[in-house]
Amino acid sequence: MNDIRYVWFDLDDTLLDHRGAESRALTALATHHAHFFGDASQSDIHDAYARINGRVWSEYAAGRRDKDGAKYGRFELLLRDLNPAGLDNAILLADEYLRLYASYWRWVDGARNALTRIAKHVPVGLMTNGFTEIQHAKLRQFPELSRMCSHIVISEEVGVLKPDIRLFRHAEGLCGHAGDQVLYVGDSLSSDVTGGVGAGWQVAWYGGEEHDSARVWSFHDWADLEQRLRPVNRP
Repeated sequence: MNDIRYVWFDLDDTLLDHRGAESRALTALATHHAHFFGDASQSDIHDAYARINGRVWSEYAAGRRDKDGAKYGRFELLLRDLNPAGLDNAILLADEYLRLYASYWRWVDGARNALTRIAKHVPVGLMTNGFTEIQHAKLRQFPELSRMCSHIVISEEVGVLKPDIRLFRHAEGLCGHAGDQVLYVGDSLSSDVTGGVGAGWQVAWYGGEEHDSARVWSFHDWADLEQRLRPVNRP
């Protein structure tokens, strides 16, 4: 991979542990506001939220929901599913969830050190879906991300979400490289792998499996990514 001239990183569940923060926030929310969820167990709440949140994000990405419809709609659907009598509390729960979620943000194990070392050898950037205000809050909480990354792309600010190729073309314009000279590092098959391959980039699929594209390889240990990128010839 010595031909790589720029490395873009996904943020959630690649560099920062989104799923862990989400799970802990939901647990805390269900504990603090158990009466809003009726007789639903913690497992019921987590399972229903995962199903509903995936559906809502797909609708948001497709333009069938606006931002508030995604942010609050997932809790309206959750309460409608688990306890319709508590439906009036959807906005309260959505706002409380985001507050709790922010309190549990952490680096993915090994990601911080790997990013720091990689950034010393090749320019790096950040490209992420997610609500603008939430992603900017993460950047404030982890200021080293802004220091290390020469470009930060938040999909909402561009107007399209991964895997839309327009977001990847926007990123190419910022970093000045395209095709096989660009590597995208991310965990999502649908957003990161599909988007990167569609743009003609190389893709390092974090936590992934074998893929039928020669442009994609998977890794589970950050040391493997560092090894693949060493040495890298800078432009």
